[in-house]
Amino acid sequence: MKIIALTSCPVGMAHTYMAAAALKKAAKKLGHEIKVETQGSMGIRDKISKEEADNADVMILAADVAPLEAERFANVPKYETGTSIAIRKAEKIINEALASIK
Repeated sequence: MKIIALTSCPVGMAHTYMAAAALKKAAKKLGHEIKVETQGSMGIRDKISKEEADNADVMILAADVAPLEAERFANVPKYETGTSIAIRKAEKIINEALASIK
């Protein structure tokens, strides 16, 4: 499955990047393709294009603040959670996100 994810926390530092790393590791382990955009103190990194969003099966929004430029993701099913949960339970989050679109 093609997964896109966006991680963001209020400060935009540790939790943003820890959640991104956890989701990438879990997706690889589960055999899924993932692209993770981070929105933090350094701005938007690894930006997901509208085309990538439109071609994704699901989006995981692991954010504690509202994402920037959210209109790019209007046409993709979303699974929302917080960064702390994504860090601790990334595999579970991915499985739940995929189950939510079936």
